Amino acid sequence: MSTLPPCPSCQSEYAYHDGIQLVCPECGHEWQEGEAAASESENVIRDSVGNVLQDGDTVTVIKDLKVKGSSLVIKVGTKAKNIRLVDGDHDIDCKIDGVGAMSLKSEFVKKVS
Repeated sequence: MSTLPPCPSCQSEYAYHDGIQLVCPECGHEWQEGEAAASESENVIRDSVGNVLQDGDTVTVIKDLKVKGSSLVIKVGTKAKNIRLVDGDHDIDCKIDGVGAMSLKSEFVKKVS
C-alpha cells in the first residue's frame, strides 16, 4: 500500500508523486509533501494586523461598517466583547451594544490587548 498522504483538498487516497510534488488524479490538486501538515493548521483566524484570535477575545472595529438591511452604521472603535469564531465568510459572531448579534469579518477588527 502507498504511504502517501491523502489529498488535502478532496481527501482522495489515490495521490501520486509527479517529480517534486504530489498530485491528486480525482480533483487535480497539486501540493508539496510537507504542505499537507501546514494546511491542517491553516484554520487559524487572524485580525487585521495579524494577531491570532480566539473565542472569548475582545476586538475593536477598525472601519465604519454598514449593517446590511438596516440604516445602522458600526463606528470605528466600537468594541465587541466575548467573540465566537465560526467557519464561513464572516468568521466572527459577537454581540455589539446598541446593535445586537452580529457576524463580522476578521479583516475589519483588531484584537484588544
